[in-house]
Amino acid sequence: MTATVRVDAMAKTKTPITFDTRFRKGEKVTATVDLPGIPEGTTGKVKLINGLTWTRYWVFFDNGVDLGSIGQASLVRSKQWDAYLAAKADAEANAAAKAAAEAAEKAKKAAEAAAAPPAANPRIPAHLLERAKNRKKAEG
Repeated sequence: MTATVRVDAMAKTKTPITFDTRFRKGEKVTATVDLPGIPEGTTGKVKLINGLTWTRYWVFFDNGVDLGSIGQASLVRSKQWDAYLAAKADAEANAAAKAAAEAAEKAKKAAEAAAAPPAANPRIPAHLLERAKNRKKAEG
């Protein structure tokens, strides 16, 4: 007699929890932005989940404020708060470095443009530009 193995009876793998994974009812969360009556970093518990395409949460915060219609981007799991702060600091540092690089590039282009001789304006005919140059020499 041979044994058969059912494929659907195999162990399921856990999906990793990331910042954008939906919260479950009863999960501990932390506010990532200042909300009405709730400063950033305040912890609370998810009590109700609403929505199909845009998921919103009712959260009862530890400071006694109950707030509804909070989007996913305004909350993070309390376990991931330190990782969220580190990712936020990295993103801000990258943005500052990118802005500094763009400002340096803009300054370099401005210096090159100032050092280069002015290009002839294609809207003004060359003979008129020459006439104006000769007039300035004669006057000065």
